[in-house]
Amino acid sequence: MSNTFNDKIEKHPLKPFISPEVKVMMIGSFPPAHSKWNMEFYYPNFQNDMWRILGLVFFENKDYFLVDDKKSFDMNLLKSTLTHKGIGIADMGQEVIRLKNNASDKFLQIVNPLNVSAILDQMPLCHTFITTGEKATETLLLQFIDKIKHPPVGGCISFNYGERKINLYRMPSSSRAYPMALVKKAAIYKQCFHEIGLV
Repeated sequence: MSNTFNDKIEKHPLKPFISPEVKVMMIGSFPPAHSKWNMEFYYPNFQNDMWRILGLVFFENKDYFLVDDKKSFDMNLLKSTLTHKGIGIADMGQEVIRLKNNASDKFLQIVNPLNVSAILDQMPLCHTFITTGEKATETLLLQFIDKIKHPPVGGCISFNYGERKINLYRMPSSSRAYPMALVKKAAIYKQCFHEIGLV
């Protein structure tokens, strides 16, 4: 049979978007199939609302990151805004298996997770993680020795990494499959970014 275990494993096509200046790290799970991509960057599906949420959070305009034709996102504007704000972005899944051949976290098996400690060591100023779904939250927390209770959606917990205190905010998924209105999601994200001093 050609459909072996290894044939099903997908490797993450993007490197983490990080720099030594990152203060806040956003962590998702894994991108959709490449056929759904609108650009070569995180949250590439045009139907995903992450960039509309952050448009509302930082500029009070859900269309802020759209290009003029309103059919795609401006990747350079996204990157420059994230860099200016000190925000990095990555996904917990570095190698995954889609159990149902779709983008749902519920049917996503993470075979090889992001090495969070290695990422933190490259970002000496980073003090906050923002996870954008349950799969990302639980997979991130598994990498820390102490058992840590998951924060509720919109909530925050703290833990120590060496001498650093790290805050972890659990945000609602930006997928339209998550049953919450765009403006309510944006309000929760805005409160988070307000608490960490970015708005």
